[in-house]
Amino acid sequence: SGFKLPPGVVLKNWYDQSELVVQSATSVRDAVLIGLALSGLVLLIFLRNLRLTLIALIVVPATLATTILLLGMLKLSFNIMTLGGIAAAVGLVIDDAIVMVEHIARRAAPRPEGARGDEPTGKPAVMAAAREFMTPLTGSSLATLIVFIPLSFLSGVTGAFSKALSVTMGCALIVSYLMTAFVVPVLARSIVNFSRLKPETGEQKSLFARAHTLLLDGFLRFPLTAFLVLAPAVAVGFYAAGHVATGFMPTVDEGGFVLDYYTKPGTSLTETGREIAQVEAIIRSMPEFGTFSRRLGTGLGGELGESYFGDIFVRLKPDHARSTPDVMVAVSAEVAAKVPGVEVELKQLMEDLIGDLTAVPQPIEIKLTGATPAVLNADAEMVAAAIKPVAGVTGVKSGVYLAGDALDIAVDPVKAAIEGATVDLVTQAVATAKTGTVATQTVETNKAIGIRVVAPDSRNLTTADLEATPIRAPDGHMFPLSRVASIIPISGQPQIGSENLQPMVAVTGRIEGRGLGAAIADVKQVLAKPGLLSAGVGYTLGGLYQQQQIAFYGLAQVFVAALIAELVLLLFLYERFWLPIIILGCSLLSTTAVFTGLWLSGVDLNITALMGMTMVIGISTEMAIFYVSEYAELAHAMPLRQALREASRNRLRPITMTTLAALLTLAPLALAIGQGSAIQQPLAIAIISGLLLQFPLVLLIMPALIGLTLPKTSPESEQNMA
Repeated sequence: SGFKLPPGVVLKNWYDQSELVVQSATSVRDAVLIGLALSGLVLLIFLRNLRLTLIALIVVPATLATTILLLGMLKLSFNIMTLGGIAAAVGLVIDDAIVMVEHIARRAAPRPEGARGDEPTGKPAVMAAAREFMTPLTGSSLATLIVFIPLSFLSGVTGAFSKALSVTMGCALIVSYLMTAFVVPVLARSIVNFSRLKPETGEQKSLFARAHTLLLDGFLRFPLTAFLVLAPAVAVGFYAAGHVATGFMPTVDEGGFVLDYYTKPGTSLTETGREIAQVEAIIRSMPEFGTFSRRLGTGLGGELGESYFGDIFVRLKPDHARSTPDVMVAVSAEVAAKVPGVEVELKQLMEDLIGDLTAVPQPIEIKLTGATPAVLNADAEMVAAAIKPVAGVTGVKSGVYLAGDALDIAVDPVKAAIEGATVDLVTQAVATAKTGTVATQTVETNKAIGIRVVAPDSRNLTTADLEATPIRAPDGHMFPLSRVASIIPISGQPQIGSENLQPMVAVTGRIEGRGLGAAIADVKQVLAKPGLLSAGVGYTLGGLYQQQQIAFYGLAQVFVAALIAELVLLLFLYERFWLPIIILGCSLLSTTAVFTGLWLSGVDLNITALMGMTMVIGISTEMAIFYVSEYAELAHAMPLRQALREASRNRLRPITMTTLAALLTLAPLALAIGQGSAIQQPLAIAIISGLLLQFPLVLLIMPALIGLTLPKTSPESEQNMA
């Protein structure tokens, strides 16, 4: 096109968001490799066979590669949520491979000396073992998959995050099921020498297995003691639920932040620029500083332009020593100490973007309505002063923003009558001079559009021009506005806001060092004090708190939908009533550990944590299905109570391996290792906490609870009932 930059002008990348995605992809790769290595170590310790371990380690990368191909076909790109979904799915993917490999190894291993049984061993037993395991594998995979179906129907900000996560993990689980069902048995028959597997005899049982058997026998003998064991865990969970901090979105260190600044209302652009130059100097002095862009008189969110407002988008150096929140605190403290008269608000990039998209700028927003603007402005100042002392609440603003000077035109009715005019006629004449009049209309598509005729320079009238505005009296003579009206300048005119067709003023504030829920609870107590608000003035809470409540309500609906879906699946699988109730009861109990885990780790209960809690229902049900399916199979060959015991002993090794593997693969996310992993940290902590409680529930408590539902009959009649 022949376009050339002027001499001395160079184009450079100022901010490249793909750097965060690339760094996140690297972190996911590292997390997957760490998780695979640790999971492989778990398999090697339990199975003591390198080739069996190798099968699981081959299947997981193949599953992830196929999942990425599916995401490409679905037009999904790599972003923080899809990458986080891949990292979180590794623990679930390797679970499928582990349980299939363990089942094949147990069925195909040589029998101990003196053991009876005509079932084949070695390679001939592989396909039979795989077919035998298809029912529990299918049921457990469906139990996890159906949880993601309601998650994909969420809308708003929560839906934008959950859809990418649920689609990614759903694709990974479908591919994992197919790989486990059809690839793992073929690999096992091809590369494993089953004659080298050593059968585990009673004498070789580990201390852990013997302790499990001892505890299991105790619970089966005295099943009511299960409730005594559950009570403390549930009590701690409920206590933690009341004390865990709540939030909206996890904080992600994106290597930058946005600084909104305000000078005194009415400050000129030149003076504001001079004062903000001092803020720029402070930002440049930070060793982590990379570059920045500044707006004056406007902002990134498209706010109303004022000469005393603007924002600065700061980008930090890669691999900066201090974290972004620490740099933000340092900048805020220095500005407060060295630049008096300038107020600043600092936000993380994602927080600022979500605030702009949802028109919700602050965590706390108290919308005052129901009176005239003058009354609302006075009440807003009182509310702002009242909530400032609340612990954790900072950056309180009354919402009364001065938009600049105004001119008040006061028409004298007596003088207007002398000219033969009325107040309405004078008012209409001034409005026409200022904004013109609709002379005619034109019809386009299905609506009429007015054509306004405006006088030249009508938008730039001075006070003298207004005073000289000609007005035509009914008798036809002309007179200037100055004869019948006084023009009074008014300084500091507040902006007028409205919502639902009534005046509204929003008092806003930020939260530091406290959870959103706890801070809002204290704010509500302050607002409930009598005499704070004038008669007829009401308030509603908006801001990020309102968005949080909308998100939590949607996720609560998803949670209930997941429970119903799991119940339907379990009723279909077992065609009994009490088994699904016990399974879901244990799954629900495991969710109480989510609150405990978040509380102990100091992580907020937010939308990603609630997603993790919903996933715990599916994962816990999956673990329970492995046990109950084994029990249902054994119940055909032995008394029911003996089947309860043997099923728990048989499933001890695979459930222990899958639990350890899931914990280790999720550990990098739970520890927020790597760029972008912080957004998935609450989800990982939620899943890990749920698994830690569900593990003993399935292997110890569930057999005792099922035993309570069995009839007290003789062993022979029990076997006949199976």
